[in-house]
Amino acid sequence: MTRTHPVAIVKGAGDLGTGAAYRLHKAGFRVLCLDLPKPLVIRRMVAFASALYDGRITVDGVQAERALFADEVIYIWQRGGVAVMADPSLRTLDILQPEVLVDAIMAKRNTGTTIKDAPVVVACGPGFTAGQDCHAVIETQRGHDLGRVLWIGSATPNTGVPGKVGGEDVRRVVRAPCDGVLYGRRAIGDAVKAGDIIATVGTTPVPATLDGVLRGLLHDDVAVSAGLKIADIDPRGETRYCFSISDKALAIGGGVLEAVFTLREKWRT
Repeated sequence: MTRTHPVAIVKGAGDLGTGAAYRLHKAGFRVLCLDLPKPLVIRRMVAFASALYDGRITVDGVQAERALFADEVIYIWQRGGVAVMADPSLRTLDILQPEVLVDAIMAKRNTGTTIKDAPVVVACGPGFTAGQDCHAVIETQRGHDLGRVLWIGSATPNTGVPGKVGGEDVRRVVRAPCDGVLYGRRAIGDAVKAGDIIATVGTTPVPATLDGVLRGLLHDDVAVSAGLKIADIDPRGETRYCFSISDKALAIGGGVLEAVFTLREKWRT
């Protein structure tokens, strides 16, 4: 039966998953984002997953609120917001029976999504095959095909090299120097110079890798392992980019919308 407002569940509420959730919300869907209890969120000022830490977050005018139970999800929708739950086992999927499921975990592999999870299943990035474990795949690699809907085959395999931003790729990503608990020493949006201390992992200082603006940094008190991505520096130096959904996330979200509305007869029946 068709609902007045179709329900979409987005697995993964980081910055790219937030782009998909934002587009779906703006298109009239009631959106629930699912993630881990303490997700690793680099671009936390533009990620609905931050609601799991802070209770709520507003991104580009859309408020997301943490829900503990399915009943709370309904109340958040009635207030016009996006709901966010810690539900890695996907118990809510059976309760809410969404018309649309989007896998935006960005794990570079399929962590359990099947084409039978919802009438419309869309997956973002490599690790999925359209027509087998989802109805459509969205290309997530920067370049000519970013945001393109793939009805056959898979997205471009992960290269292990971050996409270029402002001419920088590997250097703009800051990684943990060792195992330990992270604490930030600079705020997102701060201008930094190469060598400035932006965080500590345990007692080990973490320096900025280049000049720019600190665009992303994991939440405090999160345990990290050596080599894990913990921060992102934008060499373009535009502070406002730190606080609005990125062009990449919006492109991916646009691809999700195209796929969903192309398949709308599936979720209307």
